[in-house]
Amino acid sequence: MAIFSEVKALTFDLFGTILDLGGSLTPYIADFLKSKGSDETPNRFWEKWRYRQRIEQYQDTIMMMGHSGYHETARRGLVWTLKLYGISFSTEDVMKLMDAWKELSPFPEVVPALERLKTRYKLVALSNGDPHFLDHLAKNRIQWNFDKIISVEVMGAFKPHPGVYRRAAAILELGVGECMMVSSNSFDVVGARSCGFRAAFVDRYGLPYEDTSFLPDVTVNDFNGLADALMEQKK
Repeated sequence: MAIFSEVKALTFDLFGTILDLGGSLTPYIADFLKSKGSDETPNRFWEKWRYRQRIEQYQDTIMMMGHSGYHETARRGLVWTLKLYGISFSTEDVMKLMDAWKELSPFPEVVPALERLKTRYKLVALSNGDPHFLDHLAKNRIQWNFDKIISVEVMGAFKPHPGVYRRAAAILELGVGECMMVSSNSFDVVGARSCGFRAAFVDRYGLPYEDTSFLPDVTVNDFNGLADALMEQKK
């Protein structure tokens, strides 16, 4: 496809795309639930937590009362989920579960695929995460030196706010059509495409895509498929 010849930078979502959130966090959730005598399953607890975190992010951006940050919206989502299941908790309990986010690990095929992609593209992290947290994850967990790490904090709103993508392109000194958003979160793909980005949907979870005209340019199952598709089209 000719569109790939124009792409100079790949901007990657981290949470759920590069980093395996569920696989990393559910062991900690399981230990916590067991300590509380709860019969709730770790996977279901995580699904509710993740669902509520996204609502917290959307509310944060829509209300425009100041950007709370990723960690804070995740904390609010956790508190909501604990209340949903009627689990008693302390401030220390919440802090302990939130500390588990520091131990997030990437999906196993990510780094080898990035090694392939770096020969043709600038590789950039474009994430809802807080700057210091992203630096920790890139250095200590993903162990990858991105060409640039861009937090939505520079815009003061969470993705898929259009300003995030436009500001990222400006920071990279590229046109929006020279950037490709890579995400396993379909709302992220929709947001990027609506701003003129190219986009790759890494369909890790087999979820339905939005009913919209803002479709991904390529859909793959994982980063091996991503590297195969983009490197082949670049030949």
